[in-house]
Amino acid sequence: MTSTHIDVNAIDLGGLGAWMDAKGLPGGPITGTAPVAGGTQNVMVRFERGGSTYILRRPPQHARRKSNEVLRREARLLAALRDTRVPAPRLVAAQTEHEPVFYLMEPVDGFNPSLGLPDPHASDPAIRHRMGLEAAAALAELGRVDPGVLPGFGRPDGFLERQVPRWLGELDSYGRLDGYPGPDIPHLAETAGWLERHRPATFTPGVMHGDYHFANLMFAHDSPRVAAIVDWEMSTIGDPLLDLGWLVAMWPANDGHVPGLPSPREIVDCYGALSERDLSALDWYAVLACFKLGIVLEGTHARAFAGQAPKEIGDLLHTTTLTLFGRARQIMDGLLDEG
Repeated sequence: MTSTHIDVNAIDLGGLGAWMDAKGLPGGPITGTAPVAGGTQNVMVRFERGGSTYILRRPPQHARRKSNEVLRREARLLAALRDTRVPAPRLVAAQTEHEPVFYLMEPVDGFNPSLGLPDPHASDPAIRHRMGLEAAAALAELGRVDPGVLPGFGRPDGFLERQVPRWLGELDSYGRLDGYPGPDIPHLAETAGWLERHRPATFTPGVMHGDYHFANLMFAHDSPRVAAIVDWEMSTIGDPLLDLGWLVAMWPANDGHVPGLPSPREIVDCYGALSERDLSALDWYAVLACFKLGIVLEGTHARAFAGQAPKEIGDLLHTTTLTLFGRARQIMDGLLDEG
């Protein structure tokens, strides 16, 4: 997570106050406005009113084509999760009828481990180990949510069948960028073929986060408990086991941030103990996660050739892509426990 430069004066506080009044929220002057560190896609501002603290989430000043629709989906999802046991930011109210779309949520009392560990987490290896298991437990809780609470939120029919063609198509699209010589990714065709041959025949649809890893989790200050899963921009109705595969595939990348985490096998076993889902094809989901993320990161490498991204960033992410495809190769060879 990175800080975003936000001009809080660009927010119409008078209009926001009037909207909150119409929603029956506590009145009074809006004070203490300050930007909140977060992702780069949307704006978050913290403020106080009527004795309560809120986080406002809205599109950036120069919104992307889908910015408002993404915020609508996030607000709808958070509303659906509000009365579940899934640790997620608590939605207060949302404005989705016209643009710009925005919503208010309660602040999360927690910290992000990718930004550093406070005590007692920093000094207690048992707490750090449990943090990993709590990440799996929170994901299992999400997997228990009835997708029927979000009709039309995704397209679960054919979800698994679409994955490999979808991401190979994305990779092919990079060829339209000037100067990009094409992907130099060992095991690309081999990985795609393996995924097609080993694709699970069936799955049970559920709510997916879509980008489930440690940087998108906040933990309680006084325990290893997950305080909130954040950044729901990629959420959909699909196969929740892809979230677990994503967590496993990205697990080694987190070792430097949080030493002492449980092994990937412990993560899978913890999830399995809390879920009725069939984990026999978990290797497939982890390979798909490596395949998908590697292709996404290769897009920045391609844009760097076209002068649309810094070369050093493109080179770095290409290296990460190669690491991910190497990781996929390991998993295909049955080396999941050694990651």
